[in-house]
Amino acid sequence: MTKKIALVTGGSRGLGRDMALHLAHQGIDLILTYHSNRPAADEVVAAIEQTGQKAVALPLDTSDSSSFAAFYEQVTAYLSEQYDSPRFDFLINNAGTGLQQSFADTSEAQFDAMFNIHLKGVYFLTQKALPHLRDGGRIINISSGLARFSFPGASAYASMKGAVEVFTRYLAKELGTRSITANVVAPGAIATDFGGGSNRDNPTKRGIIANVTALGRVGEAEDIGGVVAFLCSDAARWINGQRIEVSGGMLV
Repeated sequence: MTKKIALVTGGSRGLGRDMALHLAHQGIDLILTYHSNRPAADEVVAAIEQTGQKAVALPLDTSDSSSFAAFYEQVTAYLSEQYDSPRFDFLINNAGTGLQQSFADTSEAQFDAMFNIHLKGVYFLTQKALPHLRDGGRIINISSGLARFSFPGASAYASMKGAVEVFTRYLAKELGTRSITANVVAPGAIATDFGGGSNRDNPTKRGIIANVTALGRVGEAEDIGGVVAFLCSDAARWINGQRIEVSGGMLV
């Protein structure tokens, strides 16, 4: 039986870390990417290895599409050495940064940064993955509840996530001949260090979120990883082109 392997971008912390650990507990080996925090990435690799799965962490700036060809050379070299095949099964486009800025005050530089990492980066990292992704594989793009509901200050970030959701439906349509599925997981407000950590550290904001969430609390990283792992399981083989919001029922 061929070993299943997942590539998770931004796997050194927060949601990506939890996704990677859930996948490992499902018997899947991991390739993680990190932007600059190598010690945190190494800690995740060690945690995965404790489950009995293989893992490696590779540096990647997902906002720099010119680096993607060289990145996949590293990926395929590692896969060929470890598995005698340059192919993997699951691509999870998770890496990203937040921006809290009103529309009126958003600069072109800030807009471009959101575009490069959340849309252009996802688009072309996925495109360049296609020769290395096995038929029957899965693509999971991480969006945000902010693509459905609106809070002031997130227009640039949320616009990119909305575009990723449209892009994902096109992936599902165009890659169906290879039996590759593409889906979106859209977290609600999660208590991590993302966007400065306000969902974790700001009591006023946490109270507001809890009050508009049916389950009455802020989400945690471990609320998301299991959904991603499910979409990489055989049980999810007939889910395709869908947006799954994991928000505890925010603003329903």
